[in-house]
Amino acid sequence: MSNNFFEIQNGNFIASEKNKVNNVNLVIEKQGEIISLLGPSGIGKTTILRTIAGLQKLSAGKIKLRDTILASDGIHIEPEKRNVALSFQDNSLFPNYKVIDNINFGIKRSNGHGSNVDVKEIIKLLRIEPILEKYPHQISAGEAQRVSLARSLISKPDLLLLDEPFSNIDQSLKEEIQVSVKKLLKRINLTTIIVTHDSYEAFSMADKCGIILDQELKQYDVPYNVHHEPNSMDVANFLNKGIFIDVQVVDSECAVHRLKHDELGEIRGTLSNNYPSGSKVKLLLQPEDLIHDDQSKLKLEVVDRKFRGTNFIYTLRTKKGEHLPVFVHSHHIHQHEKSEQFGVKSPIFIDHLVCFKS
Repeated sequence: MSNNFFEIQNGNFIASEKNKVNNVNLVIEKQGEIISLLGPSGIGKTTILRTIAGLQKLSAGKIKLRDTILASDGIHIEPEKRNVALSFQDNSLFPNYKVIDNINFGIKRSNGHGSNVDVKEIIKLLRIEPILEKYPHQISAGEAQRVSLARSLISKPDLLLLDEPFSNIDQSLKEEIQVSVKKLLKRINLTTIIVTHDSYEAFSMADKCGIILDQELKQYDVPYNVHHEPNSMDVANFLNKGIFIDVQVVDSECAVHRLKHDELGEIRGTLSNNYPSGSKVKLLLQPEDLIHDDQSKLKLEVVDRKFRGTNFIYTLRTKKGEHLPVFVHSHHIHQHEKSEQFGVKSPIFIDHLVCFKS
C-alpha cells in the first residue's frame, strides 16, 4: 500500500494525435500540496485534468487517489463518484442559474463531505459580492472564472483541478487573488493541481511544478530547482530565462568549479552536471547572472534596453555575436544607450552553473 495521497503511474493521456502526453509519472505525497502543470497551449495539460476528473478515459497506466484506483486498464470510476472538482478555463456555469445559485450548487455536490470554509468568505475573497444576483451572460469572463472557482472550492473535493484559473482576470486583481486563494487552499488543506502556461503563476502558486513539452512530462520538481536547475535545454528554452553560450570546463574537481569563455573569461560556481575538465559545454546564462560594474575592464556593447518597471534588461553583444541579457535596477545612477560600452563585473560568479553537452 502506498502512502502517497495521489499518483499517476505510467499514464497516457490522449485527446488527439497532437494533443497527448505519454508515460506520465507524478506523485503528490501529502494532502494539501499544490501542484502546477506548466507548458505551451494545446500540449495536453487540460486533457490530463479531464482524465483525472473522469471526463475522459485513461489510455494506459494508472491513477490513484487516497489508495483508491480511479482509472487503469480495467477500471474507470465515474466522475460523480470521484469527489474531484474541475474548474474550467471557459465559462462552465449553468446559464439559467444566478451567480449565487451557481455557487450554492457546489454545496449540493459535496456528497455529504461538507465544507470547512464559509460561503461568504469565498465570495468576499474572490470579489464577487456585486454580481451575486446576475446571470452568467451578464458578467465578464474573469468574473465567470471566479464564480466557477468559488463553486469548486465550496464543493469540498478531495482533489481540486484548476484549468488556467486566473487567465481572464484583470492584471490589477490577479496577483491579489492568487495570494488569497493559495492561503485558503493551504488553510483548508485542499490538494490542488493547477494547469497554466504562465511560469510566474506556476512558480508562485505551487509546491511542485511539472513541465510538459513534446508530449512528455520533462521535469517535476520544486519551483526553485525548475527555475535555477532545468534538467534539459528544452526546459530552459521553454522558460525563456536566458541564453546558452559556449564554454569549456577548466576545473570540475575543486569546491568552486571553473569554466572559461573566450571573451567573458573565467566563470566560477557550482556545476549542476559533473562534466570532466576539458569538456566543451553550453552554459545557461540568465539575466540575473551578470552584474553591472561601471569600473570593470570587461566591456560589452549595448544593443538593446527594455524597461520593466523595477529594472531594465540590457542586451549586450559579444564580438562573436552572442546576445547576453543583464538585469540592472531602474534606480541605477545612469542609463546606458545603444552602442555604448557596458561594464560587467569580472570574474563572473554564478551559484548554479547549468550546463549541457554541446
